[in-house]
Amino acid sequence: MDWISNVVATLFDWIQQLGYFGIMLGLMIEVIPSEIVLAYGGYLVHSGHINFVGAVLFGVVGGVIAQLFIYWIGRYGGRPILERFGKYILIQKKHIDVSETWFLKYGPGVIFTARFIPVARHAISIPAGMAKMPVGKFLLLTTLAVIPWSVLFVYLGMLLGENWKHIDEKAGPYIIPILLVALALLIVYVLVKWFNSSRKKGDA
Repeated sequence: MDWISNVVATLFDWIQQLGYFGIMLGLMIEVIPSEIVLAYGGYLVHSGHINFVGAVLFGVVGGVIAQLFIYWIGRYGGRPILERFGKYILIQKKHIDVSETWFLKYGPGVIFTARFIPVARHAISIPAGMAKMPVGKFLLLTTLAVIPWSVLFVYLGMLLGENWKHIDEKAGPYIIPILLVALALLIVYVLVKWFNSSRKKGDA
């Protein structure tokens, strides 16, 4: 597996050389998990190569474009294309299954909350594309979710500095509260949707 390590090392060198655009492109191509790319961006902030605001801004842009790309694949290529080639952008069949179930059950609003849920967050754009969710609404909800995610991991990478590779350990205490908040928001969203649906039936 040495060749994989060499490829990853080359990508990180590439990101460092390109700076802000390296972070953006690293997130767009989805070869490395977003949290790793953002943490490395935080390390570049720590080392003085770039500044925090720029790292977050380009991280958000790259993250949103990556999800828009997956959305378009879902919209025009459908599930068969993603099941066959999804592994190249870190999406497996189980991710598609979970995200499709969530989207069908909870509707477009889940685009925001699912971004913070393991398994579903990488693939939730797929059912949104297949359902032809309005692009404007998709971009809004995706951007609102990508912003705090980018801020968190760039910040943690900056704090870790040379130890940025230990981002999983550092992020753990932060991820659990975020996950709980996301689940709480999902519950509120479902209850509001159910209440509105019940009220419309009562008025009919």
